[in-house]
Amino acid sequence: MRAAVLSTFDAPPVYRDHPEPVATDDNELVVEVLAAGLHHLTRAKADGSHYSGTGAFPLVPGVDGVVRDPSGQLRYVVLDDTSFGTFAERTVIDARRSVVLPEGVDPVRIAAAMNPGMSSWVALRRRVGFAPGQRVLVVGATGNAGRMAVQVAKLFGAAHVIAAGRDAARLAALSALGADETCTFDRIGRAADVDVVLDYVWGEPAADAMIPMLAARADRTAPLTWIQIGSMAGETAPVPSVALRSARLHIVGSGIGSVPARDFIAELPALAAAVTEGAIDVRARAVPLADVARAWTADTDDRIVLVP
Repeated sequence: MRAAVLSTFDAPPVYRDHPEPVATDDNELVVEVLAAGLHHLTRAKADGSHYSGTGAFPLVPGVDGVVRDPSGQLRYVVLDDTSFGTFAERTVIDARRSVVLPEGVDPVRIAAAMNPGMSSWVALRRRVGFAPGQRVLVVGATGNAGRMAVQVAKLFGAAHVIAAGRDAARLAALSALGADETCTFDRIGRAADVDVVLDYVWGEPAADAMIPMLAARADRTAPLTWIQIGSMAGETAPVPSVALRSARLHIVGSGIGSVPARDFIAELPALAAAVTEGAIDVRARAVPLADVARAWTADTDDRIVLVP
């Protein structure tokens, strides 16, 4: 069998022969991989920078994907912490961490959308009591996950979605996806009266945004839930103490551990249906698994999906 194999933190995977996967209990299935997304999470787990990584080598990366099980059914699967991922012709899955997909779905589209879409979908469904009519700010909206977060918020009935980022030209394109307003980070005070922040940036930009937002709120006693999802600008943020004292600010995280695996799995069918029905715009680019080394470091706005 051929697979993408990592042997060190500081080099891309190598496409080579690898031993076949083996099921070890009744819940496991050896499956054929049809499509697997190259996500930020995949790279972070592989280079040791994500808290859920195993740090074990050799490692076949890939945290999720669309597979065909031995009965011929298509499934979307999320893998547990493992050194045998989805960047291979075949892998082994825990069937309880998968959902059956209808025939006719586009495996590449599903593989591209589920991981980045899941971040905002689960945050709004499982980490906050989000209600239609609320206002949402997406910090880091020009990234793949942030772009999808704008769409997910509108799909859930947000009355007003503000997309924030550094690149004004890329922000402008988000209006077509449902953003009611856009702003660069230096104008983020305009987003003062939102109810929920979906933050993919963290670091100093997040901390710097809090004070002007809170100072400009019409009612500082109105709850503001800041959901920390990604950390593209830094793992730590110097949140000023006044931010916590001067307003009704709640800071929570959303990710592996803060949300139980069963909750992620429970949300997968509805997200897959939304992607399949075209309710969420997806930018995907299929790349042969054999080209994994080049794809690993590619700079593209599309979500790369590796196809064995």
